[in-house]
Amino acid sequence: MLTVYGEGRGFRVVWLLEELGLAYRLRPVDLLAAEKDLDFLAINPAGFIPALQDGEMIMVESIAILEYLLARHGSGSLAVAPDDPAFASYLQFLHLGEAGLAGPMNAVIVGRQLAPAAERDARVTCWARETFESRLGLVIRRLADCPYLAGDRFTAADISVSYALLLGLRTGNYVPGPTERDYLARTTARPAYARAMESCQATKAWAAGSPGL
Repeated sequence: MLTVYGEGRGFRVVWLLEELGLAYRLRPVDLLAAEKDLDFLAINPAGFIPALQDGEMIMVESIAILEYLLARHGSGSLAVAPDDPAFASYLQFLHLGEAGLAGPMNAVIVGRQLAPAAERDARVTCWARETFESRLGLVIRRLADCPYLAGDRFTAADISVSYALLLGLRTGNYVPGPTERDYLARTTARPAYARAMESCQATKAWAAGSPGL
């Protein structure tokens, strides 16, 4: 059986697994005590989440895990084929959801909520916020022309970006505009999203807005 270690960014993986109808086990990870979790460190010695175990195969990095699951188990249902005109947009937003949105938002969360008060307006925090906003502009522009980031159908790119927007929203560091609100209403109305939330709420990390550092 597939095993997902950790929530946070692992929510992307759980959501995709629910969309694909694949059996899995979600193994909680307490990042504040990860150095004591020897079983988890044996899976990912770097000590960050998520990680995926599929038999003898172990992967880390949420977007890479999404691509692996789609290639091995997805039958193309939530991916876009290379010969599809939407392929470039699909790839762009699949990766932008982490590199351009969730990654910078993580830095904002650390800078604003975890750093000492005197450091909360540090240049790096401001830069991270500006980076998030500039990449968000690409999302808004794309959604002005189509309901989903790869066109007319929901794909893994929407899982990637929706997670990032929800991370900012639930930690109080981002207020969606009308375009994003409508988009999130579409993506989070999916039954697989509700099932993923129910699965992850067992550990409370995602429900509490854990950034999954």
